[in-house]
Amino acid sequence: MNRLLTVSSVLALVAGSAHAEMTFNRIASFATPLNMAEGEDAARETSAEIIAATPDGMTLVYTDSPLGVIGLIDITDAAAPKPLGNIALDGEPTSVAIIGDRAYVGVNNSESYTDPSGHLAVIDIAGKEIVGTCDLGGQSDSVAAAKDGSFVVVAIENERDEEAGDGRVGQMPAGFLAMIDATDNTAVCDTLKTVELTGLAEVAPEDPEPEFVDVNGLGETVVTLQENNHIAVVARDGTLLANFSAGGVDLENIDVDEEGALTFDGEQMGRLREPDAVKWLDDDHFVTANEGDMDGGSRGWTIFNKDGSVVYEDGASFEYAVAEIGHYPEGRSGNKGVEPESVEVATFGGTPYVFIGAERASVVGVYDATDPSAPVLKQLLPSGIGPEGYVAIPERNLLVSANETDLGPDGGVRAHVMIFEMAEGDAAYPMLTSRGITMENGAPVGWGAISGMVADAEVPGMIYAVNDSFYGMQPTIFKIDATDHPAKIVEAIRVTREGQPAQKLDLEGIALDGEGGFWLASEGRTDHVIPHALYRVDAEGAIEEEIGLPAELLAGETRFGFEGVTKIGDTLWMAVQREWGDDPKDHAKLVAYNLETGEWGAVHYPKAAPNSGWVGLSEIVAHGDWVYVVERDNLIGDAAVTKKVYRVPAAEMVPAALEGELPVVSKEEVRDLIPDLLQLNGYVQDKVEGLAIDAAGKIFVSTDNDGIDDHSGETLFFSIGMAE
Repeated sequence: MNRLLTVSSVLALVAGSAHAEMTFNRIASFATPLNMAEGEDAARETSAEIIAATPDGMTLVYTDSPLGVIGLIDITDAAAPKPLGNIALDGEPTSVAIIGDRAYVGVNNSESYTDPSGHLAVIDIAGKEIVGTCDLGGQSDSVAAAKDGSFVVVAIENERDEEAGDGRVGQMPAGFLAMIDATDNTAVCDTLKTVELTGLAEVAPEDPEPEFVDVNGLGETVVTLQENNHIAVVARDGTLLANFSAGGVDLENIDVDEEGALTFDGEQMGRLREPDAVKWLDDDHFVTANEGDMDGGSRGWTIFNKDGSVVYEDGASFEYAVAEIGHYPEGRSGNKGVEPESVEVATFGGTPYVFIGAERASVVGVYDATDPSAPVLKQLLPSGIGPEGYVAIPERNLLVSANETDLGPDGGVRAHVMIFEMAEGDAAYPMLTSRGITMENGAPVGWGAISGMVADAEVPGMIYAVNDSFYGMQPTIFKIDATDHPAKIVEAIRVTREGQPAQKLDLEGIALDGEGGFWLASEGRTDHVIPHALYRVDAEGAIEEEIGLPAELLAGETRFGFEGVTKIGDTLWMAVQREWGDDPKDHAKLVAYNLETGEWGAVHYPKAAPNSGWVGLSEIVAHGDWVYVVERDNLIGDAAVTKKVYRVPAAEMVPAALEGELPVVSKEEVRDLIPDLLQLNGYVQDKVEGLAIDAAGKIFVSTDNDGIDDHSGETLFFSIGMAE
């Protein structure tokens, strides 16, 4: 059962590796609470935002705003990062740069928006102590160091109060740029130079809000004024070399509505870029991530010449690529889509790369920028939730992401730092993509929230999967070719009722009907007016029959309904996720419906008893003499305990009347999935939702990414070998 590769398959992989392409793959993840000291309340919110590395590439330093600290990580062994603890600061750290063995940290200790203040803290990294501070005269944001280590530049944002003045600039006091010499292994405070940036932008020229800074090899600083939609270039002596509007982009065929469907049929003409992060690509070109803030956000990224001319504009292509791997955040369509926020630039093996981090899609695009006018997307990497900062360590072939979102206080996954290595081999991610098919207008076929699965009866490796209620206005059956890597969605079959997208569905299971169509199981929720029901659809997805649940079953209804459906002869079997009102503790029903007689029945399935959270069933699949069941808890990351495949003898699947005592079936463990869920060196995802056994007997498993709602967006789609 655990034999995943035949001997011939292994030999083929080894033979092919000699000419394998260099790719990035994640090798480790580090949860930020690990840096808390013993005895601290590790349940508190923590974060990893802006991140930097020491010159030897062995130590990472990141800002943690919620805790008011910087965190340190030992990556001497990059695949096994170790905590080095936190260093407390007098305020909120906003950014960090490193020169030699010192970290230069921007610290915000403003009393109010109208009385901003901040300082630059100089920290001895090895000694873990603050050795100096310089008053900056305002609220710091981004910090960057000159490549020769001779000075530090800080964006003094003096950010606006979004609750005042309709949330718009200008709001005084104005922001500016601060430049400080760094000599004798510290910041020389009395060299502080203030560069005024007022009177430059068309948008609120009286109130510039510098957002991000970077310094090129000539000592020139590029600074984005995000809310002002403006960019400036400043010489080492503080002279303004150039300034220009960041401009706008005409976006067509994008998703602009948050209606529970991935439509990509809207437009935003003249959309302001409002760039956030900026990094020099070379001494003449820089890259912006156009996140947006006040009026804009063009969903992509741009390469500018330092004279203000646009060398390359991504438009919607980055967002399209993100949608193809299931990471498009439908819940942000009406705002700024994937929200590219962060940029890193580095040269690996002689090739210049641009890394674009999408905050809301939790993904980073890897671009070969050999030709700045035509960069090539090479990979998309799963970054963790809410990537805020990146640092490349090309000397060690490493890329590191800092992910700020911490869902721990709500029972979710913690904030993480994730480490990727460039090496020979295939890209491990994505595991599933829709690349290769488009909608009629050329836009991508987006997807997400994959739930139940079923295999084609005749074609090995052909899988059908459904999405759940997150896409309530676009219920879909996805046809997947799992013979390739990544597996490819080759068709999207929309589920319709009288020609319109079928509503009031929460599709959690799918089975073949034996006539070219499908049976679909919908998990009901009465308080959302979604019925518990079975639906038969034809090959085009049109609903032809609906079967509601009988009163004797609904009498014990809860919101945790059918999770999976399979067909044995003339009987449909559905797994109920958790106990209903008439079930004994830690037992869930496997419900039967006879298609010929219309009779209902059930057996009881004994679930694991959880120590915390809950355990439920997520899928049911009949194959040979067995019925396979996915049993999982609702826990994530290190808290996860139960993510398993079990099997029940088909001979025991004899339904009893719903009104009487139900027989309890036996179960046998087939696979503990936790090691499989860690194969990408991330953390254990909570929702194992899909299982299918193909015509050759190969078992496929998938996870549900919740439509990228408080989720990293990662979908795992993999095989666990052959069914016996």
